[in-house]
Amino acid sequence: MPIHRLAEITGHNAGVYGLAYDGTFIYSASADRYITRWNPTTGTQDNFAIAFDHPVYTICLVNDNQFLIAGLNTGDIHIFDLEKRMEIRCFKQHPSAIFSIIENPSTGQWYSADADGNLAVWSTHTHELLAFFPFNCGKIRRLALNNTGDLLALACQDGAFRILDTHFFNEVTKIPAHTDGTTAILFDPHMPSRIWTGGKDAMIRIWDWEKGQLINEIPAHNFVVYDLVTNQTGSIVISASRDKTLKVWDTETMSFLQRVDHKLAGHRHSVNVIIPLDTHKWVSASDDKRILIWSE
Repeated sequence: MPIHRLAEITGHNAGVYGLAYDGTFIYSASADRYITRWNPTTGTQDNFAIAFDHPVYTICLVNDNQFLIAGLNTGDIHIFDLEKRMEIRCFKQHPSAIFSIIENPSTGQWYSADADGNLAVWSTHTHELLAFFPFNCGKIRRLALNNTGDLLALACQDGAFRILDTHFFNEVTKIPAHTDGTTAILFDPHMPSRIWTGGKDAMIRIWDWEKGQLINEIPAHNFVVYDLVTNQTGSIVISASRDKTLKVWDTETMSFLQRVDHKLAGHRHSVNVIIPLDTHKWVSASDDKRILIWSE
């Protein structure tokens, strides 16, 4: 079934780079230096907003949505207690822009990655720094976890993707994947040994990472692939690109299903991020300042 647009959310004054969802509200982070909260049903802004001195590149909800973590283009990390509606911590551990933050509930940790190729490991409950790893790989654009949370994948500017175990953070594998940089990464929801990557070369490649073998490569977009996400059933993968489009792929056959551009009520500028809302709905955000809600 093709995806179609359900709603459009407007209100930011610059490109939107980060999205999060707590089951009730959509949180968005923008170059306009605000994190804002939205009702996905009405498309209206909730009475919640956080102002910063610098653009926010990524956000993440952790500890059952109790805390909101924001990563800035300066490398600063801010942590907010949503119940108390107050900032509780601010860290300057990273020397450069934060591009990805994700939580690993299975280990009680969250991870942050920056433009200098550094990975930080934090406690979800105390937010103390547990480990810091310099990979010297250029920007780490995206982080991804497998279904069980025991493997962490890094999409790196040096063209490779790296997979680490999440207990000792040893490097399980490192595979050269994309010319000029790997920019998006996703573990296949059905096949533990399979991983999808997107690159600055506009390609999507699908790998058997255990064997180090390329399974398939797809000339997917016209410009860099910024994000890859699957639905909860794992039947499709959606890619987001600087070429202003979303594309839908069949997970099992790795075949193309649908292209969504501005002519089909899509975005008018680079699509930066996409996240699932529920089994059949997603949210995308773009440099066109808009947040769009989609459904199968």
